[in-house]
Amino acid sequence: MNYEAKVNDLSGVIVDDVELEGSWARRNRVLIIAIIVILLLLGAGFLMTRGGEEQPFAPQQGKQVPTVSVVAPGRTTVAGTVSATGTLAARREMPVGVVGEGGRVTAVLVEPGQWVRAGQPLLVIDRSVQTQQAQSSAANVEVARADANLAQANLDRALQLVERGFISKADIDRLTATRDAAVARVRVAEAQLGERRARNAQLSLVAPAAGLVLDRNVEPGQVVGAGGGTPLFSIARGGEMEALFDVNEDDLAVVHVGSTATVRPVGSDKEFTCQVWQISPIIDPQDRQGVARCALPYDPALRPGGFVSGDVSRGAIVAPRLPESAIQTDEQGSFVYIVDSKNRVVRRNVKTGIVTDEGIAIVQGLTGAERVILRAGGFVNEGDEVHPVNASGGR
Repeated sequence: MNYEAKVNDLSGVIVDDVELEGSWARRNRVLIIAIIVILLLLGAGFLMTRGGEEQPFAPQQGKQVPTVSVVAPGRTTVAGTVSATGTLAARREMPVGVVGEGGRVTAVLVEPGQWVRAGQPLLVIDRSVQTQQAQSSAANVEVARADANLAQANLDRALQLVERGFISKADIDRLTATRDAAVARVRVAEAQLGERRARNAQLSLVAPAAGLVLDRNVEPGQVVGAGGGTPLFSIARGGEMEALFDVNEDDLAVVHVGSTATVRPVGSDKEFTCQVWQISPIIDPQDRQGVARCALPYDPALRPGGFVSGDVSRGAIVAPRLPESAIQTDEQGSFVYIVDSKNRVVRRNVKTGIVTDEGIAIVQGLTGAERVILRAGGFVNEGDEVHPVNASGGR
């Protein structure tokens, strides 16, 4: 009796375990189905989201026609610059040296970096010998004047006697000639004195014009003379400076007098604006470069001989401007792809010009009204049919 009851109890346990296993299996199937549905929904949402973005070369529904972005560039003012390097220099450098006899320097009155006015003495040269020579010349003038006065007095007395018949006409002529020679000797002596004084004045070396002293090549005690190879002083007239930009001959042809430029001296964080005042009339046959001279006002950061870099304006043109991605090049030169009225791709050869951060100027080949493919690359060829989409959103 008890044994049968135990068997029945075990049967009930087995039945319950089987039912429990079936319940877990159903739950697992439901969970797997739910996950699959969620993944399908996420995939569909992703596809719908991507379907709203522009795919540059995706085929249109029902057609195998690529979509391309196009732009009508129009015409705009394009200003370009030429990057160049060069050196700083005084715009008008004045070398100053001895122009007279010279002599021993007794004092130097100025130093590099000082401003001087026109006529200001720069150094002093010993003139003790020249002073004595000037005094001697002055004495000769007095002697000549005394002789001239005596000759004149003799002539005056002779003229009084000739009326009485005591002096002949020949004597009068002789005395007149003596008087004239004495007067001439006075003029000679005066000229010699003037020459000596002028030579002495040249011993006072002075600034020919107001400016900034750049260099000094003389010391007290040094003997200097005319015709020396190295100037004693170098002065920048008015303190004016200039940048000498080395520009290749292609760029030099498009830089003009009056063009503006920016100058950045090495070793300084300053930037200066200048104006081109002279273009070199020759090209160096060695490096094929010329010089563009750009005038600068004085500033302590501008030191002659220093290295500078800068950008020189090469003028402005009115032309279409395209990004670099729209322009391609082959053995025939530069070209772009445009879309005609029938939405067909057409090749258009162009000539490029000024390159700027905003794009490249097209100086020949486009009017600006064409629909130019922005990113053609190797995806389209001439004659292909395309679906143009304006880069700004229109069609």
